[in-house]
Amino acid sequence: MAKVLILTGDAAEALEVYYPLYRLKEAGHEVHVAAPTKKTLRTVVHDFEPGWETFTEKPAYQLQADLAFAGVKSEEYDGLILPGGRAPEYIRLNEHVPRIVGHFFEANKPIGAICHAALVFARLKEHLKGRKLTAYTACRPDVESLGASYVTEPLHVDGNLVSAHAWPDLPGFMREFLRRLEEFAGNR
Repeated sequence: MAKVLILTGDAAEALEVYYPLYRLKEAGHEVHVAAPTKKTLRTVVHDFEPGWETFTEKPAYQLQADLAFAGVKSEEYDGLILPGGRAPEYIRLNEHVPRIVGHFFEANKPIGAICHAALVFARLKEHLKGRKLTAYTACRPDVESLGASYVTEPLHVDGNLVSAHAWPDLPGFMREFLRRLEEFAGNR
């Protein structure tokens, strides 16, 4: 059994939080949700509707954060999931995020980043330079500004980093993340 951290906040895409949360629990892993503060988060549903040039957003489920970013001890976790939605654009501003996420890069622990999660990496350029990842298409300039290469495929694996475009890619995203998590936990 491994221990996984989901780092998120208000306006996270519901499927990108709940699918990993329940899939990890189903596989027998311990999962904690961390947010800027320990509170009830409000998730959103992003969908692709005819006639819209971008996705739409609607309120979704509430989710209880288990702990605040300030209380996260990254060394206690074997893997990290970064959901998309709008949460990444503001959680990246939190003073604790570079410390938390940086640990997973430095320790070569599995990191899963989906959709807009690439925005969290804005303050971690040193860990992304020369890497390859994918993200929601509108995040391509953000990925490239990190010194990383943007991959157009909906799912990409670069060492410990598993990345995907959006919620339709969750089955492959979680399959690849779980594979790396099990390898990492098995080598501890």
